[in-house]
Amino acid sequence: MALSLQRSSAFLGAEIRGVDLAQQLDERTFQEIVAAWREHEVIYFRDQTLTPDQHLAVSRRFGELEHHVRQECCRPGYPEIFVVSNVIENGKPIGSQDAGLFWHSDLCYKREPSRGSLFYAREVPQENGKPRGDTMFSSMTAAYDALPDSMKKKLAGRLAINSYVHGYYRDRNSGPRRKLTAEQMSKTPDVAHPVVRVHPEAGRKCLFVNEGYTTRIVDMDEKESDALLAELFAHVKKPDFVYRHQWQVGDFLIWDNCSTQHRAVPDYALPLRRVMERTTLTGAAVLAA
Repeated sequence: MALSLQRSSAFLGAEIRGVDLAQQLDERTFQEIVAAWREHEVIYFRDQTLTPDQHLAVSRRFGELEHHVRQECCRPGYPEIFVVSNVIENGKPIGSQDAGLFWHSDLCYKREPSRGSLFYAREVPQENGKPRGDTMFSSMTAAYDALPDSMKKKLAGRLAINSYVHGYYRDRNSGPRRKLTAEQMSKTPDVAHPVVRVHPEAGRKCLFVNEGYTTRIVDMDEKESDALLAELFAHVKKPDFVYRHQWQVGDFLIWDNCSTQHRAVPDYALPLRRVMERTTLTGAAVLAA
């Protein structure tokens, strides 16, 4: 396959053209895709037609896949495919209805956070011909590089607590979520990670705290911790670091969970339908900066 690449106007984000992901990728093409992912942090392919098995096959080229803790939100028969959707069938949601409303990195609450996520758009809501339900991505390498030296020094060596339970139960103005089971909670204990981590392949420093799951800075007064986190959470939202993806049916998008954060834009509701499916790469121990 002869691929081409079109960069976004933002710091991160690039479209890869000339690739049919339903076909077996030759090694050279695959390595070009990996290199583009490392450089641009978010890459996407338009007009893809994939079965669930093909989605898994593409994803597994990048590595081992996670089984999400919320199996009730996974595609039946596919424990690796997490469904993000507002659709109700037979009185039950087919996936997570309110995922990603806060800036976050997927599975940052695990001892070995995810390397990356691979997201496929099956149904995209539209209103008056305009797509709804965009996703915003922020570069944590750019956000870290833009910090003043005094802040970089302040963050050096610090750890922060990431809590799945905290992120799961926080108010989303969408009604109460189904209560987590004891087994789900046992699989997701709070974990401490470096506030600044090193990307395991690129070697660049990245901020690794987010408003979705990070609750406090370790060994810091609560008031000071809250103030510092609020400052960092505001910092990563700055337009200079953000790429906003406007979805089309058939988009296949890959993002890096070490060097980016993301959030959903909840500007749609039923009867506008949104059906997206995500696979998630397993990770490794976090490298402190």
